[in-house]
Amino acid sequence: MSGDLPVDADLKEKIRAQAIALGFDAVGFAPATAFVGGPQADDLTAYIADDRHGEMDWMARNTDRRQDPNGLWADVRTVISLGLSYAPKDDPLHLLNHPERGNIAIYARGRDYHDLVKSRLKRLARWLIEEAGGDVKVFVDTAPVMEKPLAAAAGLGWQGRHTNMVSREFGSWLFLGEVFTSLEIEPDQPHTDHCGSCRTCIQVCPTGALSPDGKMDARACISYLTIEHKGHIDRQYRKAMGNHIYGCDDCLAVCPWNKFADAHKEPAFLPRIELTAPQLRDFVTLDDAAFRQVFSGSPIKRTGRDRFVRNVLIAIGNSNMPELATKAEDLLHDPAPVVRGAAIWALSQLKSAQEFADLAEKHTAQEEDADVRAEWENVSGLTET
Repeated sequence: MSGDLPVDADLKEKIRAQAIALGFDAVGFAPATAFVGGPQADDLTAYIADDRHGEMDWMARNTDRRQDPNGLWADVRTVISLGLSYAPKDDPLHLLNHPERGNIAIYARGRDYHDLVKSRLKRLARWLIEEAGGDVKVFVDTAPVMEKPLAAAAGLGWQGRHTNMVSREFGSWLFLGEVFTSLEIEPDQPHTDHCGSCRTCIQVCPTGALSPDGKMDARACISYLTIEHKGHIDRQYRKAMGNHIYGCDDCLAVCPWNKFADAHKEPAFLPRIELTAPQLRDFVTLDDAAFRQVFSGSPIKRTGRDRFVRNVLIAIGNSNMPELATKAEDLLHDPAPVVRGAAIWALSQLKSAQEFADLAEKHTAQEEDADVRAEWENVSGLTET
């Protein structure tokens, strides 16, 4: 439909009020052309060209659509950007001092946010059609939409040096979603950057994935490694992962703007008790059926059992708890190569040199997978690392 439909002068504030009534915390408006041909598009091109997206091949597809919302939907004139706070009540970093427990990113401790946010976006979109007409489409993290640049253009906040959104009111804890509309609505002012000289997020990153100019190499990011990366995790990052078993909040948690963020009040985001401070010993024994049952309705489920147990085994290797070695040894014959490989590394960290050498002598020749056999050989010193 055309973008020149008549728009009630008060529509913008009506939309804002309706969005807040539906449970959103932040609302802003940006033209669909907000960053077309700008530095954000160039940054994406460079990011892909440098392979910093790792195995996230979906980022390299449909780049024209990511760089221009009209490439995704030709009729869009205005993007309504919406934010929903998930600011935690407790210190997200306190589990880092408890290596016997697994540290799960705050956003993944409750229900899958995609379902809740999309449901509310659809309700807002239906209301908008009834109120003002036009056509609409809704998106939440599952389509080629550059959500963070759009949110910044709509005045919700700015992209911090950790590459995520930062809000004066909600700190670094905002889920984002968008309603694309064919209506022409007066845009809000873009938000300016208020990171100043702060480098706290860069300094806290365990693997050095962040650079001072606000760029990230996903291939070194713990969130990427524990969620998106499908194979064996590079040895250079395993010790730095500590007890992170799904995602990482370190760079978000230290942002000084979080001091202004009140804890969220959304029941769906309340952490499930079994995910707040889980014992590594409990998660490492999960088979596929048990994994699916435990993580039903959780974003963790999409990672799959094998990658998740791989992460848990690396955390066990970092636990300095030799009593957990038996759990790792039980998985040396697991069907999944990534699990066997991580079990080998965990045992190399928990057993004495002689104990591990005895295990290697027993198992190396029996291992048919070349990459897993290399794990035995590398950590046992049979070949150069």
